[in-house]
Amino acid sequence: MAIIEIREYKPEYKDLWESFVDKANNGTMFHTQKFLDYHPIGKFNFYHLMFFKNDELVGVLPGGLKNDESYWSPMGASYGSIVTKDIYYEEAQDMIDALLEYGKNKNWKELFLIPPPIIYGENYNQHIEYAMLYRKFGFELHYISHAIHLKHGNEFLAHFDKTARKALHKIQREKIIRIEDSDDYETFNKILLSNKARHDVKPTHTLEDMLKIRDLMPDKVKLLIVYNGDIPIAGSWLFLCNAQVVLCFYNMLYYEYEHLKPIYLIMYETVRWAVENGYEWVDIGVSQDTKAEDPMTPSLNLITFKERFDSRGVLRTTFHYKFRD
Repeated sequence: MAIIEIREYKPEYKDLWESFVDKANNGTMFHTQKFLDYHPIGKFNFYHLMFFKNDELVGVLPGGLKNDESYWSPMGASYGSIVTKDIYYEEAQDMIDALLEYGKNKNWKELFLIPPPIIYGENYNQHIEYAMLYRKFGFELHYISHAIHLKHGNEFLAHFDKTARKALHKIQREKIIRIEDSDDYETFNKILLSNKARHDVKPTHTLEDMLKIRDLMPDKVKLLIVYNGDIPIAGSWLFLCNAQVVLCFYNMLYYEYEHLKPIYLIMYETVRWAVENGYEWVDIGVSQDTKAEDPMTPSLNLITFKERFDSRGVLRTTFHYKFRD
């Protein structure tokens, strides 16, 4: 068994970390220090870990501590868990064993790891996940996301359902609404706040957060806004997570313009752009009923809507390990 050494991340490792994530099999923008830097200092108790074998970096784990005893990855991001190259199983097992030994020595009580869904990998590889299950990690939660596989290329529209195709043909024929790339985050934020207020929730990001992420990672975000004449009526903030996946982080509209079907236009343009730029998937995000007592409760109406665009369910899973006393 190879000896894996775990070191706590320090700022002098930043370039090494970022380069590793960029070249990794399952790295995303959420695993980078640049993304995590948008959080104000002190907001989270970050505790990032680096895995070395014979002084070679073989894995990174962004995360942090809650109450100095529960380790969470991600912390302050959508996806976490261990980022690796396209590794063989034995190395994955060695890394999980090293993590468990490290946590035991630190007197941690629990680990919570949320890896990106399998579609985010350049090569599909769930060795880390299986190694966790073998070492008796359990599942804390499963969420269902929906994602569109771009296997049909430029013929994607033919695989949208009849309702979506009809709506898009009408939009293209009547030309009442249009969609544009934008940098008008202030306008988008107004749409976002209005939309979220209708559901009695607050957005994950403030306007300041969005602007900071844009400034830190201008090549990893894309903003679309739909107009009715000169009136902005809807928008979408896209995360270009890695070379495989475009994530629709927010798809938002003013509901008084819902009859114009602006989200249909957003979905069409997002898929068209993703195909043109060589991506493999468009992730439309999780589909849970946020008002339900059970956090895993699916939002059936939302799922039905997403399925109009040829999407399929993919799991977003939280792995949980509880150390014995």
